[in-house]
Amino acid sequence: MPMWSFQTDPEFQAKLDWMAEFVRTKVEPLDYRFPGHGAVYDVANAESRAAIRPLQDEVRAQGLWACHLGPHLGGPGYGQVKLGLMNEILGRSYWAPTVFGTAAPDTGNAEILAMFGTDQQKARFLQPLMDGDIVSCFSMTEPQAGADPKEFVCKATRDGDEWVIEGEKWFSSNARFAAFLIVMAVTDPDAAPHERMSMFIVPTDTPGIEFVRHVKVMGDDHAGDGGIHAYLRYNRVRVPLDAMLGGSGEGFKVAQARLGGGRVHHAMRTVGKCQRALDMMLERAVSRRTQGKLLADHQFVQGMIADSAIELAQFRLLVLHTAWTIDEIEAGRLPHGASRTGIAMCKVQMAKVYHDIVQRAIQLHGSLGVTLELPLAEWWGGVMSLALADGPTEVHNVQVAKALLRNAVPAKGLFPSEHIPTRMEHAA
Repeated sequence: MPMWSFQTDPEFQAKLDWMAEFVRTKVEPLDYRFPGHGAVYDVANAESRAAIRPLQDEVRAQGLWACHLGPHLGGPGYGQVKLGLMNEILGRSYWAPTVFGTAAPDTGNAEILAMFGTDQQKARFLQPLMDGDIVSCFSMTEPQAGADPKEFVCKATRDGDEWVIEGEKWFSSNARFAAFLIVMAVTDPDAAPHERMSMFIVPTDTPGIEFVRHVKVMGDDHAGDGGIHAYLRYNRVRVPLDAMLGGSGEGFKVAQARLGGGRVHHAMRTVGKCQRALDMMLERAVSRRTQGKLLADHQFVQGMIADSAIELAQFRLLVLHTAWTIDEIEAGRLPHGASRTGIAMCKVQMAKVYHDIVQRAIQLHGSLGVTLELPLAEWWGGVMSLALADGPTEVHNVQVAKALLRNAVPAKGLFPSEHIPTRMEHAA
């Protein structure tokens, strides 16, 4: 099957060029003006919202707002390759996804609301989410189960014309800022594992939602209450029957619908962040002297730069190829599921490439690299979180191996098929 062309059509390239300049000159400064992992989700901060609204208007005027939705969901219909190229640029700045209406988890939540929501649900929750007036939370993982839905115990029981949700959720990111939660709960414990759960839309002001604490991660300040990952308790939270998103028992199906493209976008944002770290390495190498010569003249430094550039180029091509396979599936030229292994590969490689390139960038900057006077230390704090995001890396490693082993064929004889004496005998 032919691959995609490595050329980008001039019209879309012009949009990418505009984005690159816009993000560098107007959006990246927001990272320093309004720092902190939770700042981009705090819609109650009048100062930051006043600063980003004019920028969001510029993005809308360019037709680049919330481009993750396809035409059948009210979006512009960009394929995953184009979205990947866009997210590579957005990855340079914490604020860029918010300025462009593509911040996670709102992107994935918007997709499943568009795909599975009723007209009433879309009007109440999707439209303000798409307008950037509110943010949302995907409340799935649990303290005893992590991301394994087969171990979930948070349940929803029908009581008349209401569902009653009981249980705990762990690491519900941005819940403290969210207008609503999308909650996965067990509705049929006796069903098959992937048919036990359903998804519910729960406004955060619903009685019975308890914030046990706001959990902090590596890189957060111990002082204050600044964590953005909520440990939640649902204490007999009551929602109407029409709060269900999709059908009963379709929670797993709904969850899976939001993950594939989102992982590609996440990976390409990581490419953008790594490129920024590599740019910092290059600048440092031609600026700093040691042992009587520039860092750039030391072979060890040259090796670090070359390794970083090669690994980043390989990873970028892996992600774009995976994006291409998703586009081919959407066009009906590849079968459903053809992108699954590529998506898993992206997930596995993402944290490794990010770890290695940022670590080398820190090393080249010496003591300055570990200070908070450069962004590298903060980026380094996100390495382990990246390895756990969207499920543990090891789970995806196993998925890749199983996919390859399914097509493996045992050797027909006593020796491997590449056994030289055997092949020589048959070649005679």
